[in-house]
Amino acid sequence: MPTGTPVPGSPGPAGFGPPPGLPAAPGAAVPGAAPTAVSGAVPPGVPAGVHPGGAAGGRSGGNLRRNAVWAFVGAVLASAGWTTAVLVIPGLVGSSDGKSAPRSLGSYHTSDNFCVTAKPENLLKTYNTSDTSSPTHHTDQNPALDSMTCSMSLKRIGDTTSSGEYASAYMRGDLHKAVNPAPEFSAAKEVYRARGYQISDIPGLGEEAYFIYKDDPGTSDKTWHTVSAEVDVRDGGMTYYISWNGSYTDGKSKVPSKEDLRTALQADTWEAVRSMRK
Repeated sequence: MPTGTPVPGSPGPAGFGPPPGLPAAPGAAVPGAAPTAVSGAVPPGVPAGVHPGGAAGGRSGGNLRRNAVWAFVGAVLASAGWTTAVLVIPGLVGSSDGKSAPRSLGSYHTSDNFCVTAKPENLLKTYNTSDTSSPTHHTDQNPALDSMTCSMSLKRIGDTTSSGEYASAYMRGDLHKAVNPAPEFSAAKEVYRARGYQISDIPGLGEEAYFIYKDDPGTSDKTWHTVSAEVDVRDGGMTYYISWNGSYTDGKSKVPSKEDLRTALQADTWEAVRSMRK
């Protein structure tokens, strides 16, 4: 699981999963557990020629009490085996493949002020925080999930006009302590794709990371555009994203290019992830 600052080209932490041979359902054989009673087999300790519920020594007629006893013994053994598997492999219940089992958080931890922990230094080389709106941050802790957020309004450096270029940035870090966030992380990527965002993977950052971008013209005024750019990363049970949103009018204003935004957001993500591990 995460044990050091992610470095380009390095593999992310591996997830926990059931060991080879672990049964997928109650009653299946568990390594080290006693076998359950099987129809037609003679349980240990039963004299030769005596079969539970059958004839003994050539005598006819069934023995319902003996049948009930051996059925009970088989059920107890199966239950004991399943209980052992659940105790040894946490997260097995509710997931036959272990994919929903929580992932390690390694050295990731919460911070009281995410605007400091995840301060977007590279983005702030182009923008200042707005004079009229101070950055806001929140930290929420729960036995299942710790969440940290920071939002800020931005204004391009050097722009002194009241109608200049404004934008916003939002950062969020989540520490998932009860579930594996990987399936939902992958699902979110497909939702972005379905909504027409451009998506490109970022290798070497956490276990998986990607950059999304969309320049969306207005519905009534096609000269007015809203632009969204974001970097999402997952490493073990930690997920983080930073998003930037701005707007411009054709021929009157502009915003940073797609590549400039990607470069700045990716660099700020590296620093934020590193800071979350200090």
